[in-house]
Amino acid sequence: MLVRRLVALILALTCASAAAAGGEWRIRQPTPPRDVRVLQRAMLDVHNRARGELGLAPLAWSRTLASAAAVHAQELARSGRLFHAQQPAGGGWQGENLFAGTRGGYDYGEMARYWLAERRNFRNGPSPRFSRTGRWQDAAHYAQIVWRDTTEVGCAMEQGQAQDFLVCRYFPGGEVAGRRAY
Repeated sequence: MLVRRLVALILALTCASAAAAGGEWRIRQPTPPRDVRVLQRAMLDVHNRARGELGLAPLAWSRTLASAAAVHAQELARSGRLFHAQQPAGGGWQGENLFAGTRGGYDYGEMARYWLAERRNFRNGPSPRFSRTGRWQDAAHYAQIVWRDTTEVGCAMEQGQAQDFLVCRYFPGGEVAGRRAY
């Protein structure tokens, strides 16, 4: 009897929640905070901690890069696909790290730590031979984060139908052919 009442209560709450959401039957997951300052703090913390471990100068936040990242993050969210942006015409090479994960399933720090996890595949060889696996893609996100010449970062996150898309832009971009990260 108690179990039936509990199930009925859960069902009633679920129906009320679904009705409030326009009749959709979805399990809601927590959404990462949309506050740009929270994103900025989290990204600078994760990036600069990794750089500090190597004795590299910290990155500064760039509103210009964050704006460019936001435009691309919106495009990714609309398309529901992950792909790199076209580079700006006339030089000004920007590095770019991308993340896509279940909507509301990750906080900002977790997203960036996926890039840092590539450290296990990284060796400080000349680009593009900086991966222990022989595949540059296995260490490219980490290589960009610790690229010595990079001085600025700007990031943005947008929600798609089923995924969150995080884009970070870097200037100057890293992974220059024939050069080492640090």
